[in-house]
Amino acid sequence: MGAHRLSSLRETEPWGYEDQPSFLNAAAEIEWGQIPRALLDRLLEIERELGRTREGPRYGPRTIDLDLLLFGEEVVDEPGLTIPHPRLHERLFVLEPLFELEPGLVVPGHGDLADLIAGLQSGR
Repeated sequence: MGAHRLSSLRETEPWGYEDQPSFLNAAAEIEWGQIPRALLDRLLEIERELGRTREGPRYGPRTIDLDLLLFGEEVVDEPGLTIPHPRLHERLFVLEPLFELEPGLVVPGHGDLADLIAGLQSGR
């Protein structure tokens, strides 16, 4: 698995559990020749290799958090894997790096990336 393109890094306020250091966020576009489940398994393996544990509060401090956000235009809903990521459209810290990589992106089931960002920004 190799990164084809990577957005810039963004430092953002923590989300979901505020009593922790700032987040560093980025998005990567990669080429993957297997099924989405195999990619998710590889992402979880990378997290473990980098010392990620699932202890502590949900959304609490962690070494790394790799999410599978999109898989082309595919929509997947199976145990443990939902694509697009189920909260993708609610999080500017995810949408903005995606927009940097692909401004014209359409998120299946949610619409244009630019519209999603504008909606969240107006709701601040």
